[in-house]
Amino acid sequence: MVTELTYHANIFPGTRDELLAKIEKQLKPKRFKHVQRVEQTALRLAEANGVDLEKASIAGLTHDYAKQRPAEDFIQTIKDYQLAPELLNYGNAIWHGVVGAELIKHELGIYDEDILNAVRHHTTGAAYMSPLEQVVYMADFIEPARDFPGVDDARRLTDKELAMGVAYQAKHTLAYLIDNNQPIYPKSLDTYNAWVPQYPNV
Repeated sequence: MVTELTYHANIFPGTRDELLAKIEKQLKPKRFKHVQRVEQTALRLAEANGVDLEKASIAGLTHDYAKQRPAEDFIQTIKDYQLAPELLNYGNAIWHGVVGAELIKHELGIYDEDILNAVRHHTTGAAYMSPLEQVVYMADFIEPARDFPGVDDARRLTDKELAMGVAYQAKHTLAYLIDNNQPIYPKSLDTYNAWVPQYPNV
């Protein structure tokens, strides 16, 4: 397993340690440990699926960068960057990815759209996801500390075929939202419609 990585591509203007230091300032210790586990899981999946390791590391570490921001920060960002007004109807579960990508861009100087999309879509998925987006989507779902009914199935399917894991998560997430009477963000429906019919038996 890759545990340390030297950044060469200038995607983030600094070293991995400098990125970690910036992220640590934004997160409580438990969440900070989570993003490091997601990075390690993303690196493993990236290696297995021919995805750029530096991008997987950066996307894995930054996916929850904005998770613990106050609601006012997200609302202001939606207005400042003229994001879709309907985002105001949702909360942190959606905001920390979709809106958080803008904060990553402007506060961390990361402009790589594949990484930003991996952050934007790591909870909702999307009808089309690049291999990097799929890696981060699944790494967040199956990192070693995750413990929920079906997580072992998710890990097994993801190791067998990345896209199969994506379909499993899309189905699992939609069922969870319905069971808990939660609003469904349109992209989550798009993800279900695009991925689950390809793997009807997951």
